[in-house]
Amino acid sequence: MNKLTLAVAASLFAIAGASAHAADLAAGQEAFQKYTCATCHGADGKTSTLPTYPILAGQHADYLVHALKTYKRGQAGAPATANVRKNAVMGAMVQQLSNADIENIAAWLASLPSPLSISK
Repeated sequence: MNKLTLAVAASLFAIAGASAHAADLAAGQEAFQKYTCATCHGADGKTSTLPTYPILAGQHADYLVHALKTYKRGQAGAPATANVRKNAVMGAMVQQLSNADIENIAAWLASLPSPLSISK
């Protein structure tokens, strides 16, 4: 009985911990606006101001997280072997973002409809 109680308690803590780390879509939208991402990528994440800027809406969240973190590593001067991206504008922009901001922005962008999303 005691082992069962411990197992249930551990499961509840695991569930609570997982939900605490879940991305917050509203916070992602706020951060996208706060850090002026819309200036280049459009307020909807798919109407970029230049055709060379990527469509972000509908992109996979894990890809967006990875991309933002590689810009951050590139700006921090990590060696090229550390999977970095170098871009003066994006590097400066991502330095302002916390890991939670990155996760939230990526989740919000992934939730948006776009030519990249799959219709169900």
